[in-house]
Amino acid sequence: MTVDAIHTLNDEALVEAIVKTNDTMLFEVLYDRHAAMVYNKCYGFANSVDEAKDLTQDVFLKVFIKLKSFKGKSKFSTWLYAFTYNHCVNYVTRNTAKKIEKQSISSDSIDIENIGEDIDSTHEFENMRVEQLKLVMELISPDEKMILLLKYQDNLSIRELADALDIGESAVKMRLKRAKEKLVQKYSNYTKDGESI
Repeated sequence: MTVDAIHTLNDEALVEAIVKTNDTMLFEVLYDRHAAMVYNKCYGFANSVDEAKDLTQDVFLKVFIKLKSFKGKSKFSTWLYAFTYNHCVNYVTRNTAKKIEKQSISSDSIDIENIGEDIDSTHEFENMRVEQLKLVMELISPDEKMILLLKYQDNLSIRELADALDIGESAVKMRLKRAKEKLVQKYSNYTKDGESI
């Protein structure tokens, strides 16, 4: 296969070729396409540029080993998003002694209006201030934070979340509902008490 032909392959075809051949040159093409996205996600969980780079390398090492588990039910980029979040969540959980000071959420990209859909207290979300929301996001569990960010920052559909996380759509909806309720509760307590975090 020529270099030009390799670059015309979509992600899914590229993954298939890598799984068949174990060709690291093909994997480099996949790496080049997605390294910036993975790095940006890792940077949100890291305390420094170096730590983010290390996390990015770890993600791609694991992805190379785990590529066979990609079933093609979702887009590869969706699967990689979820894989990266899972890796970072596990990393943060393992390193709970460290205080995560960077926010993995940016005020420009979170869709606050839609975060309240499917929940009774929609008006509470609409009235949330972004800066407070960022602080409160740090008070919920990494898993809850992950699913909210995948849905509302990265705009994955319920179907894409189900495929990427390998769970049923009803389980995705239940996890989202619980995570949103927890966020509303924490936000409500935060604004009531005016506690500094």
